[in-house]
Amino acid sequence: MSSENGSAPVESTHVTAAAAGTGLRFSWDADARIEVRNLGAEVVIEANAAGLRTLAGHLLVLAGEGVADGAHLHLEDGNGLEGGSVGLVLERSDEE
Repeated sequence: MSSENGSAPVESTHVTAAAAGTGLRFSWDADARIEVRNLGAEVVIEANAAGLRTLAGHLLVLAGEGVADGAHLHLEDGNGLEGGSVGLVLERSDEE
């Protein structure tokens, strides 16, 4: 997943990740740009429209029927996020 300006994919990209024995398929929209900044008291997720659709899709995958508690996706600087971003983990937790 690389593009001219960093880590956002140029074409739609699909990644299948194993989580608790289940393959989950995550997709990135073409030209998605996602940056995560830690400002101390708050975290800012800044994304273009394609990046927001990509994040929404990731969350829908994790919210899907039959997805196990604890299933997660790591996004990092150079791996799904723009350079200089702090890491972001999207994780399903069905515990109250």
